[in-house]
Amino acid sequence: MTWKLTKKIAFISLFTIKLASANEFLVTDQDFPPDNVKMENLGKFLFYDKILSGNEDISCATCHHPFAASGDGISLPIGTGGIGLGVMRNPNNIKKRVARNSPHLFNLGASEFTTLFHDGRVTKLVSPAGDDLPLGLDNPLAVQAMFPVTSDAEMAGEKGENTIADATAEGNLISVWQQLAARLQQIDEYVYLFIDAFADVNAAEDITYVHAANAIASFEAAAFRCTNSPFDQYLRGNYDVASEQQIRGAILFYGKAQCSTCHSGAFQTDQKFHAIGIPQIGPGKGDNLPGYNDGHDDFGRERVTKDAADRFKFRTPSLRQVTMTGPWGHDGAYNDLEQMILHHLNPVKALNNYDIRQALLPSRTDLHKIDIIAHQDQKRRQAIIDAIEINPIKLTDQEIYDLIAFLHALTDVNCIDLRRTAVNRVPSGLPIRD
Repeated sequence: MTWKLTKKIAFISLFTIKLASANEFLVTDQDFPPDNVKMENLGKFLFYDKILSGNEDISCATCHHPFAASGDGISLPIGTGGIGLGVMRNPNNIKKRVARNSPHLFNLGASEFTTLFHDGRVTKLVSPAGDDLPLGLDNPLAVQAMFPVTSDAEMAGEKGENTIADATAEGNLISVWQQLAARLQQIDEYVYLFIDAFADVNAAEDITYVHAANAIASFEAAAFRCTNSPFDQYLRGNYDVASEQQIRGAILFYGKAQCSTCHSGAFQTDQKFHAIGIPQIGPGKGDNLPGYNDGHDDFGRERVTKDAADRFKFRTPSLRQVTMTGPWGHDGAYNDLEQMILHHLNPVKALNNYDIRQALLPSRTDLHKIDIIAHQDQKRRQAIIDAIEINPIKLTDQEIYDLIAFLHALTDVNCIDLRRTAVNRVPSGLPIRD
């Protein structure tokens, strides 16, 4: 029997382990919004333009840069006040770290992605802004683009630094969006681009931040679509594209290793929320366990649902391009993919033996003391352990290596070099480099 035929048999057996058909995994153009070149070009400028930050010192791209696989390459972002990019970003002038890892943007334009952020606080067109969220947003990705600009640590700045930061501190999101739109209305090139991209924009005063968010989402959906991985090609019948090791890893992924229990579907995510015991590092989100009032805990999905049963649950991330998108975990606790896999195999052991040196945190002594407060406390660790909902699984070293090989098969090589998505200038005239 030829190896090609053996591969075909493996392919068939792989998808009969859990599924009746491989069609569940096939991604088509219908899964994504149609191209809109004018909106994408406008959104590309906005994505890189620091005009959208309170202090005009940070852009969307700072924490979601194509040179860092649409993230920033570090465990916890260094927002407004930082200088530089990714692992070289200097934290000396920031007031605090951002509390959660910058998620990658790959394939988030697909219609399947109706829930965004680690805690799912954007679901379809519902968001933390409630009734204050303006009408006219095209999709959840556009809703998501409304919020980083309203975060003090991410883009707005601290109260007293600028009027956008002041509005943020007062919870006046509408004012934040109006002020940002007013900035764009003053830039002739942007006015032209908005008029060209949107039928309902005929003059500068028609521009709203909703238009900007829709344009940013349009750019992200097109620029970070990555759906021609070896996995995709294999599903379309090109059995030669996968190695023996990758096929062994796929069979483990959809079988013995039980990865597909949560990492299911076309993008290897069930789009749900699970507690898997990721170590809690960083400043936290302001939550407090009984007996504590320092705010260094992060209750995850509970922050949205207000249901204690959702405590420490976070959204299952898509595994497309996963080998590129570390550090991993809602707070970037793991900077090594193998360690992240080992955590899944025995989360209690991994949590109790976690060393924060496994994270990638640009150093600043006062921040580092805060980074480890929650994890170093045994009672807090036990609370996370008590919520864990996955059971230990034993795999050999070789099986782990096979799993990693399969994860590499989820990488679309056309999305490794993303220089095409970058710009060398923006209409505001602000520097795109620090």
